[in-house]
Amino acid sequence: MSATSISANTNNIPMLNGSNFKDWKENIMIILGCMNLDYALRVEQPLYLIDASSVEEKWNFEKWEHSNRISLMVIKRGIPEAFRGTTSEEVTTSNEYLAKIEKRFVKNGKAETSTLLANLISLKYNDKENIKEYIMEMSHISSKLRALKLEVYEDLLVHLVLISFPVQFSQFKVSYKLQLSKGEMDS
Repeated sequence: MSATSISANTNNIPMLNGSNFKDWKENIMIILGCMNLDYALRVEQPLYLIDASSVEEKWNFEKWEHSNRISLMVIKRGIPEAFRGTTSEEVTTSNEYLAKIEKRFVKNGKAETSTLLANLISLKYNDKENIKEYIMEMSHISSKLRALKLEVYEDLLVHLVLISFPVQFSQFKVSYKLQLSKGEMDS
């Protein structure tokens, strides 16, 4: 792999900022996988070499060592120096380093739930957006909340979408509500 390609790949990794750990780690794993450097993340560290080590053991150890060294460099590149602290001095494997980072930056579920809920409630449609994409965005936030064990029922989501529309959608809102109430009467 060329230096230009490696540089382009590593430049696509977002900087870890404390609230994007999941996306940051996913990007790290994809980039290292595409660069075929994720060996140290997938395979346990081999035993240290001794004089009696076979050629295959030496090759596996060198492959793992190279993968680990480059992986650590790529991982550290995506972390602001202020966040690195003393962690890098204590850890020698990329797996251990990722585990330490995860422990430090993993999101608090309640804080994330609160942020997503506030975002869902405060979203407002503007005429410049594609309406389908806007509704899909609200649905996506709802599914993220569901993953965090907060169910946003479909009826509530529909009402949140409707109240987020501007005044020019008044006729649409009235028509929807009439159709909804007609459906309830037929049942």
